[in-house]
Amino acid sequence: MRMKTLAILVASSFALLLGACASQQTAEAPQPAPAPASTPAPAPAQAQPVEQPKAEMNPLHDPNSILAKRSVYFDFDKSNIKPEFRALVEAHAGYMTGHASATVRIEGNCDERGSREYNLALGQRRADSLRKAMVLLGVSDTRIETISWGEEKPRAMGRNEAAWSQNRRDDIIYTHE
Repeated sequence: MRMKTLAILVASSFALLLGACASQQTAEAPQPAPAPASTPAPAPAQAQPVEQPKAEMNPLHDPNSILAKRSVYFDFDKSNIKPEFRALVEAHAGYMTGHASATVRIEGNCDERGSREYNLALGQRRADSLRKAMVLLGVSDTRIETISWGEEKPRAMGRNEAAWSQNRRDDIIYTHE
């Protein structure tokens, strides 16, 4: 009987041991079924940056555009537009023909040499020269105003050619874009 008791004891121990091991195992949680291929997977919980549509930059305000340049320079005592400024004038005329509400004021300027009256007249001839060029390129003359400042609004101070050459100019000022 001893043998029978021992066998029962071993069997019971073995059953307890298996029962203890089984109770420590956790059942795996059922995995959700994969979504059908036609529906997109849900977005992850973390916030994704929202890409904003890029606003078109007005070429008048783009520093890399030729339209950012607004001055036409002249030789001493001259009012004719130099060949190196033709592309600039054409670009501004093109912008204006493409933007019917755009209007400009052309401000003629001179260096300090010459009398006040002479410089006012020369500044006006320079502004009128640029206006005429833009009209020939298709801009309505009613959208262009001209004014002469003569020597009153210098860009550079100094009594030398470097300063004078910066002051002999027309400035294109957009009054309405």
